[in-house]
Amino acid sequence: MRTTADRIRHAISFELIGILIATPLAAFAFHLHAGDSAVIIVGSATVAMVWNYVYNLVFDKALNRLAGTTLKSGPVRIAHAVLFEIGLLIMLMPLIALYLGISLWQALIMDLAFALFYMVYALVFNWAYDRVFPLPEWQA
Repeated sequence: MRTTADRIRHAISFELIGILIATPLAAFAFHLHAGDSAVIIVGSATVAMVWNYVYNLVFDKALNRLAGTTLKSGPVRIAHAVLFEIGLLIMLMPLIALYLGISLWQALIMDLAFALFYMVYALVFNWAYDRVFPLPEWQA
């Protein structure tokens, strides 16, 4: 399993790269001022970073207990990404609505767009991360 230091490196690198990509995309896609886009993305990234650490720790422990390894197959990676985004969506939707002064419905649409982006991004990032920083148990 991954160490605490590795999980922190993973979370920080994931969020920093995501912020750099998502902030201008959100401003463009939702006609937001750059400052509002940055607040939404950075605020969401902060919540997501904490969620990322907790979720991945619990997911890996459960996977290790059920499968005897933390090595993720393609279908497990997809389930991992989808479940992560559902949990994050539930946490972020009311915060986005409150900050932008929009309805929960509008915030849901915006949050779903973010979730779609981050689901694809998470799949690609995590695959690349596992290739760059493989665990010794996967070398067998």
